[in-house]
Amino acid sequence: MQTVLRTLLELEGFAVSIAPIHQGQEALFSFIRSEHPDAILLDVHLGETSGFEVLRQIRQDPVISQIRIIMTSGMDVHDRCLTAGADGFVLKPFMPDELIQKLHG
Repeated sequence: MQTVLRTLLELEGFAVSIAPIHQGQEALFSFIRSEHPDAILLDVHLGETSGFEVLRQIRQDPVISQIRIIMTSGMDVHDRCLTAGADGFVLKPFMPDELIQKLHG
């Protein structure tokens, strides 16, 4: 899925970086701080950690707290994501146009 999303976003003119989510939270936050992306597409379920926890930590970090975060899930947790501090939510499966629109804000 990452390959498909990367291709789609690059065709839309986005520069795409894929975070090392399986290398632990410190590696993830180091990556985000160094890349300082305009937007993050963040899944609610990340394996060993929760997307909500990652969102919380990003919002608490003054260096990266203002990055636009769009969360995604196969479950409709739209309200929970927005309440937790996400800038948007996309329910999977989603249409590419919906994701592009959310990323542009």
